[in-house]
This record gives sequence, C-alpha cells and structure tokens, in this order.
Amino acid sequence: MIKVLIIAESALTRQLVTKILSGDPYIHVVGTAPNASIAHAKIKKLNPDVLTLDVEMQEMDGLIFLRDMMRVHSMPVVIMSTLTEAGAELTLQALELGAVDYVTRPRINDQDEMRAYTREFISKVKIGARARINGAGIALVEKQQASPAAAKTHFKKSEMVIAMGASTGGTEALKEVLCRLSATTPGIVITQHIPVAFSKPFCERLNAHSAMTILMANDGQQVLPGHAYLAPGNRHLQVIREGTRFICKLLDSDPVNRHKPSVEVMFDSVARNVGPSALAVLLTGMGNDGSNAMGAIQRTGAATIAQDEATSVVWGMPGEAVKRGYADDVLPLNSIADRILYYISGHG
Repeated sequence: MIKVLIIAESALTRQLVTKILSGDPYIHVVGTAPNASIAHAKIKKLNPDVLTLDVEMQEMDGLIFLRDMMRVHSMPVVIMSTLTEAGAELTLQALELGAVDYVTRPRINDQDEMRAYTREFISKVKIGARARINGAGIALVEKQQASPAAAKTHFKKSEMVIAMGASTGGTEALKEVLCRLSATTPGIVITQHIPVAFSKPFCERLNAHSAMTILMANDGQQVLPGHAYLAPGNRHLQVIREGTRFICKLLDSDPVNRHKPSVEVMFDSVARNVGPSALAVLLTGMGNDGSNAMGAIQRTGAATIAQDEATSVVWGMPGEAVKRGYADDVLPLNSIADRILYYISGHG
C-alpha cells in the first residue's frame, strides 16, 4: 500500500485529489495539508511514501517548502501545476529541486477526460513510490564549461547527428549531459515527453546551462554542429536527409507509444536517414518509448548509450533497451557526456 499525503491550499483540490487517488486499491491517502507547518507535522507523524504538492499557492511558497523538505526528508514528490508558461517555470524549478514528476491541477470536465487524468495521476504516484530521489536541493547553476575531451574531436561534424530521448526525470538528466558538451559538438536532436506549454521554458533552461545553442525545432530547420533541437510538446520530431544536409521535420500525427512527441518516431527516422553516422542516447523515463527504435539505430552500426538503473529516476525506457541488447554502453548519468565525446572523437 502506497501512503500519500496531499498538500494544497485549496480545499476543493484536496478533496478532488483524495477522491482520485483513493479509487485505487493500492493507494491510501493518509492525510491532507493546506500549508507548510501542517505539512511538516504530518510528514513526521504519518511517514508518507509520496507527496502530491501544489506549487502555485498564495500563502505558501511551494518551492521553498519543497527545497526545505527535501533536505530533511528526501521523499518522492509529484507536483500539481497549471499548463501555462508561469506554471511550467515553477514546475521545472520543482523538478530541479528533486520532484519526481508533475500533473496538471485536477479539473472537473467531461467523464472521459477525468478518467484519463485519473489513470495518469495514479500511474505517476505509483511510479513516484518506486523512483530514485536525489534529495539534493540542487541549486541553479550557470553555463558550465565542457569536458576537456571536447577539444579532441576530429570528424566532419555536419555528417553526424546525436539523438537523445528522455521522459520521467529527463528534464534534469538532459541538462546534466548537455552542460558538459562543447559548442563544437555535432548537431543534437532531442525528444523529451513534455506538455507544449512547457516546451519554451524548458528549452530556455537547457540553453542557459549549455555551451551549445539549444533551440525549439522548426520544420525545415537544418541540423548544425553546436546546436541542439528540442521537439515541441505537440509535434513528433524526425530527421530527414536533403543531399548532404540533415533537416528537422515536424509531424502533427497520432501519438506513438502514447506519446507526442515520441522518441520512437525520432529514433526510427535517425536509423533510416542518418544510419551509422548517428549516436543514440536513451535517458531516464517511464515505459518503453524509443527502446525498439534504438535497436534499429544499433543495427546500422551506430553507437548506442543507455543511462544505468542506479542514476535513473525511472529505469523504464533505458532499461527496456538494455534488456533487449540494444545498448552498447550502460552508464551512470555523469559519465554519458564523456562517452559521447569519446565516440565523436573517432575512438568509437
């Protein structure tokens, strides 16, 4: 049984979340709290397995509460937020502080939407209960210098494309990798499962921490060295070849593996159109999106890297690739950038 404590100022929100989560036989809502002092007291008394936290509160700064709580208790937290750019910024800061995942605030809409929302919320609470928490209260950092190995590259950078996929825990994992790469790194395409309202703030946060230029991918945009292209939250990103150039192509088609954008779609296009000049990286995430297409990339002769279980928030996507034998390297998060640099320097 997963014990959950719900923290939100709104009595209606607390009631709705209690009703949603209590409908699952494996979840027990042990209590609710409207403010920080009550929340701290109930955490000590009830010892919950997972917290749900509304970070957009009037009287209590959810981020300050989260930072202080993670330093003392270090437990899984699922954030509730709004699908706005302001809500996205708060949510991304919460993920940086150690929150596992996020959902939108519950809304009373039609029954089909509520059923889908209920399934999503329950799934994320259950994943959260099994997630690995850093609990570090990580401070914001500026752009970092890339690893010294970056200076050793000696290949035609325009002929190589690095493809990265991630989901749960990926916002911080991607930042960790990108901040260690230099402005001479080959072009990178990125698919992170994220709502469209979060895409721009997330892209700006990545750009602030990397020597590379991180952009939202646009249809017809050329993939250039020193640049990384993030799939918008409502489009699939593919890589196509036009002569000697690689081009971003955006698709407004159905979700694949329940996701849009989908890592599977991006990796499959990289396998077909980049082939042995590619390098695939699969980071922390729930489910199996991208794991099968990573095998297609591997079969072209391209190198493939998966994040290891110990450093993944959720070892779903990379774990599936490893189980199927599609990962040439299985590495802790802080070693992935160096391995990328090793491959692009011609040693791989």
